[in-house]
Amino acid sequence: MKKTWLKSAVLSAAIAACLSVSSAYAGDVKDKTVAFIPKLTGNAFFESANVGAQNYSKKVGYTVEYMGSPNASVADEVNVINQAVARGVDAICISSVDATGLNKALSDAMKDGVTVVTWDSDVGEDCRTLMVSQGTPDILGKMLVDMSVDALQKRGVDPKKKAVKYCWHYSQATVADQNSWQKEGEKFIKANYPNWVNVAPDNYYSEQDAEKAVSIGASVLEANPDIDLIICNDSTALPGQLTAAQNKGLNKSKVTITGFASPMSIKNFAKSDIIEEWGLWDCGVQGAIGTYLGAYLAAGNEVKVGDEIDLPEIGKIKVMPNDSLVPGAKTGAKNNGVVLLPERLVFTKDNVDNYNF
Repeated sequence: MKKTWLKSAVLSAAIAACLSVSSAYAGDVKDKTVAFIPKLTGNAFFESANVGAQNYSKKVGYTVEYMGSPNASVADEVNVINQAVARGVDAICISSVDATGLNKALSDAMKDGVTVVTWDSDVGEDCRTLMVSQGTPDILGKMLVDMSVDALQKRGVDPKKKAVKYCWHYSQATVADQNSWQKEGEKFIKANYPNWVNVAPDNYYSEQDAEKAVSIGASVLEANPDIDLIICNDSTALPGQLTAAQNKGLNKSKVTITGFASPMSIKNFAKSDIIEEWGLWDCGVQGAIGTYLGAYLAAGNEVKVGDEIDLPEIGKIKVMPNDSLVPGAKTGAKNNGVVLLPERLVFTKDNVDNYNF
């Protein structure tokens, strides 16, 4: 499996080395205020994204207000959206806890003149302008399986020959991004590893609750004592599942656990040989891009599919149609579409010290 390992100096340059931003860029977004809303606060992934957004906005000239709830619920996010609108922000950049549950609140915000951008997890395409995605579902679904295969092979399991018993453990069935990765991952498994056996086709869900992730993780291991692989495509589920495995005295030679989470949140598990490898993307850059686009569009700039937007010190990003994420999704004539992060990262105990998010 080809791995993209990015030096920390390059990562930090993308979001912090903006000391000589041209006045043209700064004038576009200056004095705009963007509400940056995570699925929940207190999670390492979302807190790291906020750091990236804050650092970048200070250099470029707009303001980011981090607003959220410690609970990953539709009701809480709707409340935060309404608070942001009441405070008079120019734009909202939000990671949605539910694919459709925020549509009305965000549509109402747009009617009130607030620009809406999504990042990490999307809503209805007509309820926002642009979506800043970490990758298309097929890219991320395949990445999850590729990491699984690599880790299985490293502990002596032949994924082409063995009937690998596996399951998925993530947040909930209504989260757009994670469900799309799971579905594409399943397609890839069926096409390339038809001998594998999904022991829990209905999946395990822990609702982005840290304590529940541990208890559900324990349930996975108790119900399936001979399981070979657990894929956690959620940054709360992965550390919870690893904690459950560690509590039972299991390590990476006994069960393969992989998924998506920040490097710092999994570092100790890697150093303790509980996990072989896991992945993510630079969420700080994702936060920077998302909030900048919110300010950029709120300033009156217009974009359409095929356009390239040149972000200060980050580079050019291209606007793609919405069906690059969701087959059949329609795209508006202007200020509507998807932009992708340029790359994803794979972490191991050997390279995790290169990252600080």
